[in-house]
Amino acid sequence: MKKSVNDILLLFLLSVLCLTQKIACLTDTLTATQSIKDGETIISAGGSFELGFFSPSMSTNRYVGIWYKKISIPTVVWVANREVPLTSTSGVLEVIKPGLLVLRNDTNNTIWSSNSSTSVPNPVVQLLETGNLVVKDANQEDPEMFLWQSFDYPTDTFLPGMKLGHNFVTGLEVYISSWKSFEDPAPGKYTYHCDPTGYPQNFVKMGSSLQFRTGPWNGLGFSGVPSLQRNPIFSYEVVMNSKEVYYTYKLLGLTSTRFTLSPTGVGQRWTWDNQTGSWIIYLSAPNDNCDSYGLCGAYGGCDTDNSQICGCLDKFSPKYPDKWANRDWSNGCIRNVALDCQSGDGFTKYSGFKLPDTHNSSYNTNTSLEECRRICLKNCSCTAYSTLDISSGSGCLFWFGDLIDMKVISAAGQDIYIRMASSESDSNGKKGKKLVISLTLSLAMVLLALSLVLLLQRRKKKRAKQQKEEMQGHILSMAYTDEHHKDLELPLFELSRIIKATDKFSFNNKLGEGGFGPVYKGLLGEGQEVAVKRLSEHSMQGLDEFKNEAICIAKLQHRNLVKLLGCCIEGKEKILIYEYMPNKSLDFFIFDETRRTSLDWPMRFHIIQGIARGLLYLHQDSRLRIIHRDLKAGNILLDADMNPKISDFGTARSFGGNETGANTSRVVGTHGYMSPEYAVDGLFSIKSDVFSFGVLLIEIVSGKRNRGFLNQGHQFNLLGHAWKLYKEERALELVDLHLGNSYNSSEVLRSIHVGLLCVQQCPEDRPDMSSVIFMLGNEGQLPEAKQPGFFMERNLVAAKNSSSTQASSSKGAGKETKERFRRGKKNIVK
Repeated sequence: MKKSVNDILLLFLLSVLCLTQKIACLTDTLTATQSIKDGETIISAGGSFELGFFSPSMSTNRYVGIWYKKISIPTVVWVANREVPLTSTSGVLEVIKPGLLVLRNDTNNTIWSSNSSTSVPNPVVQLLETGNLVVKDANQEDPEMFLWQSFDYPTDTFLPGMKLGHNFVTGLEVYISSWKSFEDPAPGKYTYHCDPTGYPQNFVKMGSSLQFRTGPWNGLGFSGVPSLQRNPIFSYEVVMNSKEVYYTYKLLGLTSTRFTLSPTGVGQRWTWDNQTGSWIIYLSAPNDNCDSYGLCGAYGGCDTDNSQICGCLDKFSPKYPDKWANRDWSNGCIRNVALDCQSGDGFTKYSGFKLPDTHNSSYNTNTSLEECRRICLKNCSCTAYSTLDISSGSGCLFWFGDLIDMKVISAAGQDIYIRMASSESDSNGKKGKKLVISLTLSLAMVLLALSLVLLLQRRKKKRAKQQKEEMQGHILSMAYTDEHHKDLELPLFELSRIIKATDKFSFNNKLGEGGFGPVYKGLLGEGQEVAVKRLSEHSMQGLDEFKNEAICIAKLQHRNLVKLLGCCIEGKEKILIYEYMPNKSLDFFIFDETRRTSLDWPMRFHIIQGIARGLLYLHQDSRLRIIHRDLKAGNILLDADMNPKISDFGTARSFGGNETGANTSRVVGTHGYMSPEYAVDGLFSIKSDVFSFGVLLIEIVSGKRNRGFLNQGHQFNLLGHAWKLYKEERALELVDLHLGNSYNSSEVLRSIHVGLLCVQQCPEDRPDMSSVIFMLGNEGQLPEAKQPGFFMERNLVAAKNSSSTQASSSKGAGKETKERFRRGKKNIVK
């Protein structure tokens, strides 16, 4: 159909407006006669990506960035001025001759610019459908000829089509770097590289320090990342030639996928799920202790299935047995029999491994495995070989020097043939050799004998310290051999040191008392302040809870989790030593009429987001999925800067694989925070933690406790009260009066809405913590909240009596408690 005269006139007027006013008119291209101001954007031709100005969560700074256009959750994939933010909304982005993209501030100073050594008469900027922002010559016919492209200078996101690696012609290395924090896109501590040294493998680095290694490329994937497998969503490869080496991937379907490096140094593969409307993590790394680079030293193997995760390969022994016994594995292992190349060495096959670091390696693409053996045997410097490409079974990968950073990956691991003295090797290098990661019995006996000799010598030399030596021996024995403590991987503190630090557990140093027992402030000899949790003889927690807390939190490292420094086990004493939190716990502030005035809304929102990130780590990013089971205000500690840290893991449960929950006949937790399915039927999952978080969020907003909440207008608990106000569009009446009018209304309303989504009756309706964080930090339409759990009428008199006579903590709720909740469940308003 032909355009009418009016249509043609309208298009003409719009074109004139774009040219004369220098604005971008919702196209994918920006010319030298146009500019983008804050509030304006350009969109890629297919509508997949958008470029404009944005502010990260919890920040008023403005940045130029690229984000997904069609995805409901705002997801930034690239930032231009990540190191120099705009402090107002007066920024202007434009392309200038000779071919530069520049960002100017309110004083017309350039705060960020692309770089290009080529001058062209007619430069333009175009946002491609891949998410790549390019500067090119408008007259250039070759679509791949760019003066500059954002794909060469990524931030924390690795997009399809991007080349992660080295260009040997230009000298350019493309790598991604983490944001400084979830609120600050400035370059953080961590970077992710494709390293071509020796043979290609990917690394996570903290500065120049190696943190995690994927293992070498084997033709199908990376040796140490078995979860990266062929799939219908994206394909991937490593390209190697004389000009460049890089890792790349491309989409196979319509589903969006991206790879990011988090501020904590975790690489994560995300895939968009259209059914749930959320990003789903496909894989992440590092994800366990054995992913720590070089943890077990040379010729050491790491195995997460062993309580002592490091061990020497079969036919190798610890270089320093005394250090190895004390779990210092850094010096690694040495051969039991030295090599003798002139007399003839051989090879032993080790199966099921992440192959060692290939920095000192070489490769050959056209040889058989038998030829690999002959080539390596002729070179006395060659310490091991393996198949280069497992998809075709061809090629050789050779190692020179010590073998570092090996990990047991069972069936998904690869074979490696390690050079051995002829007396130690297999007859022809083909015999299957099982992994022996633990110390041999004979070596253990030697170590035991050595320990006894050393003990006798110490007794002769230090008679005055005999009793102390015996006690220390008892500590070590309990910590590493007793069935209750053999899993502990913590520094051991002497009881005398703890007694001195706490001034003999002085009442003046007592910080409080919980189900575990009393908590004391301590000062170690080097001036470090600590919190000392002493298991009481009459504690509601026993040895199992003590062990559970020690094991759980010893393996967790996150800025929003309290850090466990060590433990003390002597006689009847069982003590945990934590970092000291000077601002005590959240309930100390939020429920106190005076102290909560110091918590303005930005601080409360900061605490909410910190708790959410800590919980996400427990549910998703830690080595094992951890369900806390007792998340409450009293278990949120605050450091000197009021950063929240989740504590008290005595009742936590861990899961592996795809497990997300379980059931129990022993319900533990705190009334008012427990989800209905857990309190009534003993069913707990990550969604029961989400429920507790939702309760906590609403408490932080309102400054009121859920348990014992009273209102003159109705007989609902705090959740019911929040739900009632939400349905009546009066949700802001829930806000703590101490906040006055200083809060951000949209942020508060969104927080209340997210809190109600978390406490919905059915676990399936509640979001996971990844979605919670996205919803809290980004604008966008939220799903309608459904009725909360335990939304019921109560008898006010009974409620008053209950709140005044019962303790807030209800560890080990029994049959009477479950029956009371069952009766209450029947009264839920439909």
